[in-house]
Amino acid sequence: MKLGLHYWNYSMPADPALIAPTLAETARIAEQAGVSSFTLMDHYFQMKTRGTTADEPMLEGYTTLGYVAATTERMTLGLMVTGVMYRHPGLLAKIVTTLDVLSGGRACLGLGASWYEREQRGLGVPVVPMGERFERLEETIQICLQMWSDDNGPYEGRHSRLAETLCVPSPLGDRRPPIMVGGGGEKKTLLLVARYADACNLFATSVEEVARKLDVLRGHCAAEGRDYDAIEKTVMFSRPVLDETESFLADAEEYAKLGVSEIQVLPDRHPVTFVEQVAERIAPLVAAIG
Repeated sequence: MKLGLHYWNYSMPADPALIAPTLAETARIAEQAGVSSFTLMDHYFQMKTRGTTADEPMLEGYTTLGYVAATTERMTLGLMVTGVMYRHPGLLAKIVTTLDVLSGGRACLGLGASWYEREQRGLGVPVVPMGERFERLEETIQICLQMWSDDNGPYEGRHSRLAETLCVPSPLGDRRPPIMVGGGGEKKTLLLVARYADACNLFATSVEEVARKLDVLRGHCAAEGRDYDAIEKTVMFSRPVLDETESFLADAEEYAKLGVSEIQVLPDRHPVTFVEQVAERIAPLVAAIG
């Protein structure tokens, strides 16, 4: 089982001048501990959740990943997940390619339908019906795949029209950034996972619920003619892992039996303190889970 770190809160420490060094130190310790992936949120206002409010610090995700790329060497880097309404698809493909080239081939494209209307309305991002968001999500995946292929020709979709899908330089090596579709929506999200994605990400609400979602995904794969086993399964564990270590590890064992290969954890205290304790108390035990 791999361990991922989802860095979601920039409020600790309170001084904005300390955000960058804290981020860098957290990433450095995480990488030394063997953490596989380092992800950020794609938000512009902090979410109103877990005691946080919209007016707390939040950084633009891909700029921040570029900074993290310069301070690390091995971890996969991505947003969990990129909101489909926040960037034109062709520009998004270039942004992720840039991250991939500058990080030495470590970019992952996480995608979702976007949902946080307060920040969208606040910053002038178009707010469209859910059905259109999913149409745009599928077109965005198609555009990124085309831009990361040998096809530099046009793309004609319902919502996006590109005269040419030129992307130079290409992502590094004989590969492209893996595409992860985040979310557990059974009719649309998991269908897009089956149709296009290299990985999925589900909330670790319970072992039983994740098992049910994966059964839905398996059904979509069968309908789409896709190899279910070729899709990496990952989960986001939002409960306090340092306070509930035994139950977290027990759940991780059960998730592994379902075929989940990575479990992401979220800091619930100063991120450097959190990752130091994770490195000491949790990372070695997660790595030992088969």
